[in-house]
Amino acid sequence: MKILLFGATGMVGQRIAAELAARGHEVTGVSRSGPVKGDVRDAATLGRGHDAVICAIAPPRDGSEPEGPFLDAHRALIDGVRAAGVSRLVVVGGAGGLEVAPGVDLVDTPGFPEMYKKEALAQRSALGLYREVDDLDWTYVSPAAEIAPGERTGHFRVGGDQLLADAEGNSRISAEDYAIAIADEVEKGAHPRRRITVAY
Repeated sequence: MKILLFGATGMVGQRIAAELAARGHEVTGVSRSGPVKGDVRDAATLGRGHDAVICAIAPPRDGSEPEGPFLDAHRALIDGVRAAGVSRLVVVGGAGGLEVAPGVDLVDTPGFPEMYKKEALAQRSALGLYREVDDLDWTYVSPAAEIAPGERTGHFRVGGDQLLADAEGNSRISAEDYAIAIADEVEKGAHPRRRITVAY
């Protein structure tokens, strides 16, 4: 497959690019610093000729309110993917919008870290935006509550809108295994127009 990857130089993006390349896919990595310079607003031109687009961008962390700019970026991405004629879109999401109890999201719990709250709320709003899109085969992939560089095991669980945790209450995934889940979703398209999550 020919795959366009936005956010290719980030912690998660690098691992997605490596996983896809190891599977033999042709990956065009886009970021503001290269290898191809650009951002999601260039999706209409950069996306042409690709079989799928992956978005691995994160909300701004410059101290500003990230929600507005982040939603604008995703609106531009959606419009650009449509204009490019690509129907498959996989989005690296956040964990804050996962349910920990009926009607209660992780980001709304008392112990949620304040330093990540604005970013989590922006990611949850982006999911709401995708849920209004019915003409693209999008999938929004939430990681576990904790994601960090680690081991590539190939063993993890796939869930839906609820936070996945182990018997000790830990919710985690390595960035390497998360990249496997992203690559699997791009290849198989098993969860169109919905949010999934992955964790050990």
